[in-house]
Amino acid sequence: MKKLCDVAAFIEAATGVALMIDPSLVTGLLLGESVSGVGIALGRVAGFALLALGLACRPGPDVVADDSRALRALFIYNLLATAYLAYLGIGGRSVGILLWPAVALHAVLTFLLARAWIAGVRVKLVKQ
Repeated sequence: MKKLCDVAAFIEAATGVALMIDPSLVTGLLLGESVSGVGIALGRVAGFALLALGLACRPGPDVVADDSRALRALFIYNLLATAYLAYLGIGGRSVGILLWPAVALHAVLTFLLARAWIAGVRVKLVKQ
């Protein structure tokens, strides 16, 4: 669980930093269109949120095995990101070179996080 959370948290934090530095580049690569004006400001705010999510969900060395808050947060984020990015791609209006790889990455992380979360719930139930 710790390694999975580390990887997912790192990816979200790195994406957040990229959005903070150059929102237009990130949106261009993901959605095929760059942003300007207020879109840049909103992209940076989204970058702040992703960086915060990544930092908050990165387990420390003292992580408790059955603590699933980080798993839940990363799972919900990746599930929603997968669904929305796929929706954009299927609509065909906002497709950049990295859109489908991003959908695939988020889908894999969603699956792995769900599996780890379910395993943690099972362990918790057995302990009770």
